[in-house]
Amino acid sequence: MRHAPAPWRNGFRALIVGATLVVSAMAAQAQVWPSRPIRLVVSYPPGGTVDAVARIIAPSLAARLGQPVVVDNRGGAGGVIGGDLVAKSPPDGYTVLLDASNHAQNPALRSKMPFDTLRDLAPVSLLVEVPNVLVVHPSAPIRSVQDLIAQAKAKPGEIDFASSGNGSAQHLAAEQFDAMAGVRMTHVPYKGGGPALADVMAGQVPVFFGSPASSLPYIQAGKLRPLAVTGKARSAMLPQLPTIAESGLPGYEVYEWNAVFVPAGTPAAVTGRLSKELVAVLNEPDVRKRLEATGAEVIGSNSAELDAFRRAEMARWRKLAQDNKIRMD
Repeated sequence: MRHAPAPWRNGFRALIVGATLVVSAMAAQAQVWPSRPIRLVVSYPPGGTVDAVARIIAPSLAARLGQPVVVDNRGGAGGVIGGDLVAKSPPDGYTVLLDASNHAQNPALRSKMPFDTLRDLAPVSLLVEVPNVLVVHPSAPIRSVQDLIAQAKAKPGEIDFASSGNGSAQHLAAEQFDAMAGVRMTHVPYKGGGPALADVMAGQVPVFFGSPASSLPYIQAGKLRPLAVTGKARSAMLPQLPTIAESGLPGYEVYEWNAVFVPAGTPAAVTGRLSKELVAVLNEPDVRKRLEATGAEVIGSNSAELDAFRRAEMARWRKLAQDNKIRMD
């Protein structure tokens, strides 16, 4: 005599069938991706370096994928607004985030985030790294990194540095400098890099960690005095300028960087294809040339490399924030 299957068995079978259908649907979706336009969310406003990178790569990426890539600027809160939007988007490969260094710095500086960076955003590719250039006003009696360190030690807290805002990459570059040099300069935050740079050139604030592209014209005009670059190697834009590491702070290395992420749960086939195409775009001679003209150093990593990189960056900035009591709340 046959017995009817227990209710739990029917439920278990239904669960297995449902899971199989979901996996099959995701696999089928990955095989035809992309079949419609892709939204490239930029976590910063138009006109900045992050936006420039997005608009340089978008046309070539669209050509390679066979679908439009639409740049959507969602700036605000140091990248948190754009990151939150993508973190809560469907994981289907059609909403992609182009984020910057604040991706790793925000979790270190903010006690409350609307999303979990590691859990909710999956890495795709590290695109570029951009070193800053340490500049001073020409009237300042500072002609080298060693001069700056000596004066900062002699006058604790009396030398000001400008930044584009609390928790910005420029702010943290200076905090890293202070920590490694054993000095304390005073932070003067501005609402953007433009106003900060203007006040440095006006002599209101003597020290600034600026971007090479925005600083170069004023360096060439004699309105800013460059001391060093923050990367591990000299910048192609300023080859005569030493690094901070070779100027007396061995191991100092700070970049503003841009990378691509997708919502967690995006099919691996989609993430892999997107990573592969981004690397191919970065290797196009015209794209590389235009990116390097912004002061960027082209990288082009795979997903695993970006994941390791961002975890190391998060640990680094968390330690700096804790040791120096830097908070954004």
